[in-house]
Amino acid sequence: MEQELSSLEFKLGTLVQQVHLLRTDGVALRERVAALEAENQRLKAKLDVATARIESVLAMIPETMES
Repeated sequence: MEQELSSLEFKLGTLVQQVHLLRTDGVALRERVAALEAENQRLKAKLDVATARIESVLAMIPETMES
């Protein structure tokens, strides 16, 4: 009986440690996702600006070139 209780106590301790590690990992992953989403938004804004500039330059090119 004592051995079973010791085994159960060990398993419970291991489970508690794993839960703690998973919570810590979850927090870190949520922070990373937030940072990556912010970076994605920043890069999208830069891409939108570049696209607008390219479209502006293309609009200035005359269409007199015939195939």
